[in-house]
Amino acid sequence: MSTITNFSQAINAYQAASKAVSSLAQSSMQSTSSAAPASAQPSFSDLVGGALMQAKTGAYKAEAISTQGLLGKADITDVITAVSNAELSLNTVVSIRDRMINAYQDIIKMPI
Repeated sequence: MSTITNFSQAINAYQAASKAVSSLAQSSMQSTSSAAPASAQPSFSDLVGGALMQAKTGAYKAEAISTQGLLGKADITDVITAVSNAELSLNTVVSIRDRMINAYQDIIKMPI
């Protein structure tokens, strides 16, 4: 019985931390977007940062839905969909990272 209680407490703590991180991320995104003029195009760093935030949010959502699935509160289809979306986001971020590293290495190899 204590194992179930500890597991439930761990789930509740994780969900609270996830909500805190999400609200912090949203507030930082809002402060960044409110500082830029409405007609300005987003910078490259904003685009990369947004992609990273989406990947992180997808991973948190997949973990939360997986936890709900373990507890029997979520449908297996929802769990598989969330995990697949998180995996796709992670693969995209890794691909972008690899291309950025390759571009940096190409720049370094250029003669002066």
